[in-house]
Amino acid sequence: MLVGVPKEIKTHEYRVGLVPGSVRELVHQGHQVIVESGAGAGIGFDDAAYCKAGAQIVPRAADVFAEAGLIVKVKEPQAGEVAMLRREQTLFTYLHLAADRGLTEGLLRSGVVGIAYETVTDRHGGLPLLAPMSEVACRMSVQVGAHCLEKEQGGKGILLGGVPGVAAAKVVILGGGVSGTNAARVAMGMEAYVTVIDRSLPRLYELDMQFGSQLHTLFSTVENIEQEVLSADLVIGAVLVPGAAAPKLVTRQMVRAMKPGSVIVDIAIDQGGCIETSRPTTHAEPTYVEEGVVHYCVTNMPGAVARTSTVALNNATLPFVLALAERGWRHALRDNPHLKAGLNLCRGALTHAAVARDLGLELVDAEQVLAD
Repeated sequence: MLVGVPKEIKTHEYRVGLVPGSVRELVHQGHQVIVESGAGAGIGFDDAAYCKAGAQIVPRAADVFAEAGLIVKVKEPQAGEVAMLRREQTLFTYLHLAADRGLTEGLLRSGVVGIAYETVTDRHGGLPLLAPMSEVACRMSVQVGAHCLEKEQGGKGILLGGVPGVAAAKVVILGGGVSGTNAARVAMGMEAYVTVIDRSLPRLYELDMQFGSQLHTLFSTVENIEQEVLSADLVIGAVLVPGAAAPKLVTRQMVRAMKPGSVIVDIAIDQGGCIETSRPTTHAEPTYVEEGVVHYCVTNMPGAVARTSTVALNNATLPFVLALAERGWRHALRDNPHLKAGLNLCRGALTHAAVARDLGLELVDAEQVLAD
């Protein structure tokens, strides 16, 4: 198969769908790869590295979209990219459709076969292609949150870990999954006072066994969330419902009652955010102040550490890319139910239940699409 890698065009997005090592693996397996010139330059993978790996370099994204049967990206396609997609072409990338009706409708019109990283599953019920970026984003969330608490950034002017004789900052993390666990690990490492709120008692038990008395855990209720958010210095939104829009756990009224100069980092913003006052931001303008609280809601947080993020993502996606290239989308999805869970759109049909529910669109069963 001819696999194509365009350069990412989202603001300050330097990640790339395939690194040279992944290209070499595809070529070794007998596939062809075309890469847009400069696609990996922002993270130190120049065109020469891709050529050495066996790729063909093309000057424009239009060349990639016109020629490749399988497009491998990182971020959801932007408007100009959607216009270049064609029927039966396979798109393998993060999509986050539940938070973007316009993108969903555009992709449906294109007839593309859209397989979303964030809904591919594994045999343990996990999300193996979302996990690496969740780990990066949540480790970053504490770092950027601590920075935003500095006075010149609009924050309270407090040090996250405090100093002897001065209390540490209070960090509240909504969600105890992969994202929340990584955020908690970093926040505790910086000696903050950390509380994780989750609706799963078994998960809270696991966290308690893992971190002991260093970490405080609470069951998710409206009252617990309200009490903890109102007393927090830093709130990290790390809630995920696979493929669906994130639930709004923190209301505007709660944000208004927070202490001025407090900080919210909503890493669920790709799925619409779990804070009512959250709205998407970019690395160029990452923060804004709403109700006296600093909000950091960058939709591609891992792009700030693009090289680490790209390599981590490729480690997880490469086996699936190889399967799609070797077998084609139809056979690859039939062979692997976990990859099939990633199918969100197919030839004008919406095939993911959570996306269809959140956007109020018609759902077509994936099995029917594969049978057709």
